[in-house]
Parts: sequence; structure tokens; C-alpha cells
Amino acid sequence: MSIALAERGSAIPQAPSPAAPGRRRRGARLVPQWFLFPALALYAIVVLYPSVAGGWYAFTDWKGGAEANWIGLDNFRELMADQAAVASLRNTLTIAVTLTVAQSGLGLLLALALNSAIRARNLLRTLFFAPMMMPPVIVGLLWQYIYTPDGPLDTAMGALGMDGLIQSWLGNSQLALWAIIASVIWHHVGMSMVIFLAGLQGIPDELYESAALDGASTLQRFWFVTRPLLGQATTIATALTMTSSLKLFDQVFVMTGGGPGVSTQTLSLIMYREAFVYGEYGYGSAIALVLTMIVAFIVFLQMSVTRRGETEA
Repeated sequence: MSIALAERGSAIPQAPSPAAPGRRRRGARLVPQWFLFPALALYAIVVLYPSVAGGWYAFTDWKGGAEANWIGLDNFRELMADQAAVASLRNTLTIAVTLTVAQSGLGLLLALALNSAIRARNLLRTLFFAPMMMPPVIVGLLWQYIYTPDGPLDTAMGALGMDGLIQSWLGNSQLALWAIIASVIWHHVGMSMVIFLAGLQGIPDELYESAALDGASTLQRFWFVTRPLLGQATTIATALTMTSSLKLFDQVFVMTGGGPGVSTQTLSLIMYREAFVYGEYGYGSAIALVLTMIVAFIVFLQMSVTRRGETEA
């Protein structure tokens, strides 16, 4: 009897031993990483590889064919000796500084005004942000039409009796760059406004009430309460504005093509022409590398200064 039970028991299948807890946790951690692999592979193919290849081509005489000869720093020496490139660098820095100050300042003023309890503030927020939804090329064509002789701007100034101020807005080398800057501010000021609005809505009302009870004026409440607590929003808004303005291309290409002369030419525009019009891909890559280094340095410097001010505040 006992022998039969033993034989019968030996026929019962044994349950598999549970996996070790450590192995299960490792498997659970690896599963999300496998889902990231397709996106990382696409990012490496589309972004990382072209960036590394472009950095290498900047030191060659590559003209788009299979052969690319190493020439060291010759492209950069040519860039420094190119007067058009130097003018483009000056225009690019002028655009970046002006847009960062004007767009951020105007965006902050709009945010302060539309954060108050005024009627139709939601409608006004939508109207100021709406231009952000338009493609840059469309914005460039729209403002090119506005600036045309006898166009909407000239017509409006004539109706207001300001005929003496009518200019060739895009044909005057002294005004063309500022005309482009005005169109870019109109296009992007809504982005700065929204960022500052988010920062303002995160400030507790109790701080303003306490400051008012202490006798602080409106200007004092802004300077000692609002300004320090908007440090993070200011960093984000100015960094995004600085980055986009240093790479400005679309409006310049559509509105003036870099003219008259080189008065509105930017590094992005000259890089495009050297690479895709003249076929000097090595030289164009060198310009792109210089532009990347300028963007990285200025944004890093700007964020460091802003964060230092935020910490001191």
C-alpha cells in the first residue's frame, strides 16, 4: 500500500519553482527600456549621427560628393576673413539681444495686464497668442505685404496724417533689420506672455496681501514680490527667445533674402546659401558649427546670470 502511494505520488507533476525576486525585478525594469529603444534609435539616426557627421565635415572641403578631404581649420579661417559672414554675425547678435529684451519685456507687460481681473481677458490672451499658431513663412509673407509701398502700413500712416514717416521699410538698409525684428516680436510675444502668465498664477495672493498691509505700493509689490518669484519663468522665456532668435531664418529668407546688400543677412541664411546654393557643404558645416557654439555659449551664460540673480533674490 505504501509502495503504491509512493509510486502514485511520484507521478504527480511538481510545481515549477518560483523565479527569484531579484530576477523578476530586473525583468520589470528592463521592459520599459525596450519600449524606449525605437525612439532612441530614430533620434540617433535623425539627430545624433547628422550632428556628429556635420561636425566632422566642418573640417573638410566636402562639396556633397563621396570625397571629403581633411583641411583642418581652413574653413574657419575663411569664415573669419569673409566680410559678409562678419556682417551676418553682427546682425545675428543684434537680432538676438533686441528680441530677448523687447519680446520678454513686452510679454511680461502683457502678462501683468491680462493677469488682472479685466473683462474679456481670456479673449485678449487668445488674440495675443494666436500668431504663434501661424507658420513662420506665412508670417514673413504677411509682413512683407504689410511693408510693401502703398501697403496697409503706409495707408494707415497716411490716414493718420503721418505721410512724412512713410519709408521703404524693407528697401532701406537702415530699417530693414528692425522691420524684421518687429514682425518676429509680433509672432512670438504670445509665447513669452503665456510663460509669464504661468509664473504669475503660481504666486500666492497672500504675499500680495501681506505686502499691501505693510504699506507697499504697486511698484514695490512688483519689485519685491513678483520679480523674485518670476525668476524661473524669466529664465525659460529668455532662454527660448535667445535660442530661436540666434537661429532666425524663415522671416529673413521670405521678407528680404538677406538684403538690401547684407543688412539683414544672418548666419543661418549664409549657412543655407553656402551649403545648398553653392554646394560648399564643408564650409556650410563650419558655419553651422560656429552658430551652434555661439548659441550654446550665450544661452549658458544667460541662464547662469539669471539663476544667480534668482538665488540672490
